[in-house]
Amino acid sequence: MIGSQVEPGDKTVGSGLQSVSGMFDRRLRTRAALLIILGVGSFLRLWELGRVGFNSDESVYTGQAASLIGDPQLRTLFPVFRAHPLLFPALLALVLHTGVSDTTARVLAVAFGIATMLVAYLLGRLLYGQRVGLVAAALLAVMPYSVVVSRQVLLDGPMAFFATGTLYCLARFCRDRDERWLYSAGAVMGLTILTKETAVLLLAGVFEFFALARARAPKWREALTALAIMCGVVAVYVAALVIAGKVHTGEQYLLWQSGRPPNHPYSFYWQVVPPAIGWGVTILAVVGLVWMRRQNSWRELLLALWVAIPVAIFTFVLGVKGFQYLEFAAPVMALLAARTVVLARIPRVRPESRLRVAAAGAAAIVLVATMAVTTWGQINPAPSASFLAGSGGLPGGRETGRWVAGHVPLGGQLLTVGPSMANIIQFYGHRRALALSVSPNPLGRNPSYVPVNNPDFALRQGTFQYLVWDTYSAQ
Repeated sequence: MIGSQVEPGDKTVGSGLQSVSGMFDRRLRTRAALLIILGVGSFLRLWELGRVGFNSDESVYTGQAASLIGDPQLRTLFPVFRAHPLLFPALLALVLHTGVSDTTARVLAVAFGIATMLVAYLLGRLLYGQRVGLVAAALLAVMPYSVVVSRQVLLDGPMAFFATGTLYCLARFCRDRDERWLYSAGAVMGLTILTKETAVLLLAGVFEFFALARARAPKWREALTALAIMCGVVAVYVAALVIAGKVHTGEQYLLWQSGRPPNHPYSFYWQVVPPAIGWGVTILAVVGLVWMRRQNSWRELLLALWVAIPVAIFTFVLGVKGFQYLEFAAPVMALLAARTVVLARIPRVRPESRLRVAAAGAAAIVLVATMAVTTWGQINPAPSASFLAGSGGLPGGRETGRWVAGHVPLGGQLLTVGPSMANIIQFYGHRRALALSVSPNPLGRNPSYVPVNNPDFALRQGTFQYLVWDTYSAQ
């Protein structure tokens, strides 16, 4: 009331003011903690970002972006339409409009990695509360797998951002039963597929979830509307192919991708991804689902199927496997591990006791610290002659390409062992390079690559002026 006064002895008003003050203090502490987490994650992703030059995939995606903006040196070397949709190269083209730079291109990839940390926090807060959200974001901030992949101009980092956003929308729909969140999930899933077409495999986990969690399943009208929205978003790329007259190119890529021979054994992901995610995170995420099975609900089913079914398809069905392909699983693994750390019950200890909170905090700090040490070693590697595709830039590639740009006359052509080095030389050297290992059979090669049908004859005719050998391709 206007003119009313608060008496010093009014305990009700005093306790109310204390409650409001405590709420603001909690919000302030949460925001400060989140800013610190985002700051640490940003530092690890930006540290010496341009120290090593591009690898092959980074050269291709940035070359696509350069072609989109009509770069005079790169547009004849990198076709706009290649194996994947154009959402990320189109965004990258906007960033590179003032000049093509490898470090600038990587900054955009880092921005998606930072944004993924924020979405992981929101997802954790939605499903399990503030503490779990903060711990999940902290784990993702220092996770070697997430940091290494998001420091590169690859499609998998942006795809993980949109995929985690899709998962958030699905969780909101399951919790609130508001169909608008399901439609939002359809739209964001469309963007996920436009970033990388293999994201369509995530739908298998969604369908299986709704089949098992019937109480959370949408009505047929809602489900079909969400699918229509998703297809409408994806149709943008199909329309671009039709308008550009590149439908045949898209068909060629589809045939090539579906018929490529395996490049790794079935055990590849089990060997490289768990240590990259962090054994502590991996064990806590998996063991927590079993140990806390009495607390499991639709939340855990959604998270588990979101990861398990696509990973199984990548492992046992698809022949081609890449180190970075499972990046979409990193936020979920961090979230499940955070759930175990924060919410797992200790016998004879109350969940909200100071001892329980202190134990959870100590476990989280130890886990984050050990992962940060591993990540620091990953982004500051010792010189090595071995290289795993998708694990970072290719040492020596940028220097080789710049030497080519300064010494090989315009119009000169180079012959490399494999197409990976050819892509890097074309990006940095601005000279055409063909690869010896490209198959003359159209069904056995990337449609963008030109085969050298008779290398001996080409050398005698002077088609190539330089031969390029590198240890990565030689292996």
